[in-house]
Amino acid sequence: MAAMTSGFTIKDWAAFAPGIASRAEWMAWAGAPFLPEGEATPALAEMAPMQRRRVDKLGRMALQVAWWCQQEVDENIPMVFASRHGDLGRTYDMLRSLAQGEASSPTQFGLSTHNAIAAQYSIARHLTGNCICVSAGSASAEAAVVEALGLLADEADEALVVVYDCPLPDGYAMYQDEPEAAFAWTARLGRPGADDVRYELQVDAGQGRVDGQVGGLPHGLEVLRFLIGSEAMLEHRENDRTWRWRRHG
Repeated sequence: MAAMTSGFTIKDWAAFAPGIASRAEWMAWAGAPFLPEGEATPALAEMAPMQRRRVDKLGRMALQVAWWCQQEVDENIPMVFASRHGDLGRTYDMLRSLAQGEASSPTQFGLSTHNAIAAQYSIARHLTGNCICVSAGSASAEAAVVEALGLLADEADEALVVVYDCPLPDGYAMYQDEPEAAFAWTARLGRPGADDVRYELQVDAGQGRVDGQVGGLPHGLEVLRFLIGSEAMLEHRENDRTWRWRRHG
């Protein structure tokens, strides 16, 4: 039985992965997807240099796409930042240092928390709106959209969703259960009008468990491909839930 379903439209979007940055490149990728590889990092020239030094590759990707999608500052726009792993590379380096008896940096710890990237964006752009940070395994993109739909239901005009991740550090590679890549994408979600493309997200409980992913992309990128592509439906099973995305129009 369906537990939740709701609709939205996408007002604007942006994305970055090594080798794919422009909208034209992403649209071509959506038609013939591949797993992004490489070490390219966005310039993030919009951020002041002293503050830019505080964010690493994951943060630069997330903040860059958010900036691209929010050219004009709306200081009250609510935001949802979602990452399955967060800045796990920074956390892993700190744990390794502790295991070797070295001192831990309070600054590094502060920047490793799951809301640190969102906080850096809010500070840099002087944003005062609601900000939510989520992590929900392979369904982190779904969790982000659910939160955004709640914000829209609470009378927000739009909600900014930012989804981002990097591959696991080598020490955690044994826990990998889906293809991994460095990527970030963002979308401004709003309530659909009569002429807008309408998306729906529905979740059903009790559909059985799927361990691991099939296909060649992390699920976060599968969601992006659906949102910018032309397919009518995307389905994702995780734990005892089945998530179904649908496009109308």
